[in-house]
Amino acid sequence: TEDEIILFEREMKEFWTKLKSIYGTEQINQTLALRDSCKESIKTLSEKWSKKLKEGDLMIDKIQEYSNEILQQSQRISENQEHLTEIKSNLNQEEEQKKDLTDSIQELKEELMKKKEIISSKNKATKERVERLCKSKVLFEERLGLEIRRIHNEQLQFIFRHIDHKDPDKPYVFTLSINEQGDYE
Repeated sequence: TEDEIILFEREMKEFWTKLKSIYGTEQINQTLALRDSCKESIKTLSEKWSKKLKEGDLMIDKIQEYSNEILQQSQRISENQEHLTEIKSNLNQEEEQKKDLTDSIQELKEELMKKKEIISSKNKATKERVERLCKSKVLFEERLGLEIRRIHNEQLQFIFRHIDHKDPDKPYVFTLSINEQGDYE
């Protein structure tokens, strides 16, 4: 546009020079006024279009800036969605682990209850057996005069009295030990 203005001014000067030689002062003055008016109009239009061009450039810059912001936000949204998907996956895995642990704990509780019942019944049976053995021991002590002693090398000595009716205090003794194979000797 500036080149066009310079070209236009040059043509105007040439035209003015020709016109000056052809027409008189009055016409020259009218033409000068017309030329000045044209220059002013061109200057005003140039300023106006220059301003519009700058506004257009600013508008393009703003649009580009908004496009970049939208692109960045889209990338952040995409990253957040990936992160959210990962979190959901982790949550699902943790829920499954929690369910597995709960099931395992329940199984262990049931197994523990069964073992407690078994131990309880064994304890009851052992208690009954100990009671029977105690009764038998008392019976042997009273009737046969049984006395059990522990002697050296992990041996037990059984002493029976009241075997011989003629001499009830006469002791009858035998010694018992268990070897490494678990056999009695």
